[in-house]
Amino acid sequence: MFLTQVSLSAESFAESFTSPVPDSNHYLKEFSSPADEWGNGVEAVIEEAYRACFKTYIIDGRVITVRMPFAENNERAQLIDGELIVKGGGKADAEQLWFEADELLKSEDFKSYAAVLGDGREKLITLDLDSRSWSVSRDLFSVARMKADAYPGLPHQPLIYSDGKGIRESDVYNYLYCMGRLGMDCSGFVWQVLSTVAKRSRINLARALAPSLHAPGPSYAPLYFGTWYFRTKKREAPDVPDLIKNLKPLDLILFRGEKGEIVHSTVIQSIDRKAGIIRYLQSTDEAPMNERGVHESFIHFNPENDNVSLKDPSLIWTQKRMPPFDGERPSSFTDDGDRYRAFSEYGGGKVVRIKALSGQLKFTDIKK
Repeated sequence: MFLTQVSLSAESFAESFTSPVPDSNHYLKEFSSPADEWGNGVEAVIEEAYRACFKTYIIDGRVITVRMPFAENNERAQLIDGELIVKGGGKADAEQLWFEADELLKSEDFKSYAAVLGDGREKLITLDLDSRSWSVSRDLFSVARMKADAYPGLPHQPLIYSDGKGIRESDVYNYLYCMGRLGMDCSGFVWQVLSTVAKRSRINLARALAPSLHAPGPSYAPLYFGTWYFRTKKREAPDVPDLIKNLKPLDLILFRGEKGEIVHSTVIQSIDRKAGIIRYLQSTDEAPMNERGVHESFIHFNPENDNVSLKDPSLIWTQKRMPPFDGERPSSFTDDGDRYRAFSEYGGGKVVRIKALSGQLKFTDIKK
């Protein structure tokens, strides 16, 4: 993570139980600005969009940096009558979602939740997405079964174990996701990156893509932008042969589902051809507990040979696939490489490039 702690005064800790770090943008800039690390190119602008998906809070005397959760409409609605709609359908921008998060984390309900997590006692907490409520069980037999990997949770009622030693980043994530039903789905995050780059380049991306998205108008484009868009060839997003030598920052790495349809999207932030590292960014909850939501991922390749496909088994994809909540059914894939190579009968994963952003981009207002 790009930021793990910041320098705060004692007065800042005393302000309230839960509050954003004072002038958090100032602290992030002092720690490391995207331009300082990545220069004035597209990599810095992509990084800027990525960092907008993190926010640091003081919670019960602890400084906790929270990442934007992954959230998708109805992903956990299998066993309920009705729908589980998330804020903005998973397509809202980071600023809007953090405003919602701020309000949630100021609530009395969240204070009670945090207090239970720090009461020094082992327990199980059920988080009910349908009713947006949570409940506690301190039944020792249930706790023992959970610790022995006997998971009794349901899709819309995930169950978490707490040792009572205080709130952690994953607990805040769980609350925002389950009680607030807020976050970005994979394509919502990709749109955040693409639109940030477009804005810095003075390109109206929504207007460029609205017709092919079949959106009623440009303002609806973010809501219509999803993985479905890449299931057929689009002149606005042509395929790129996935040899590493062909890849560029802002290219989208796409993953297929079992029927051959595109089901997940990620975006390349940078390619270090000397070190042999591709850094790509994504929003997913099939990841280790402390990486769920928006996070960075890496592909390692031999820098002396970039004439290889992303499907080449010699590449090392470091991103592990894990269940969203401990105890739930594990992913069918061990890592992203496994997933990208899967469903070879349909060609496996693929790479596309957004045509409107593929020219010589000139950026304005890069944050320093």
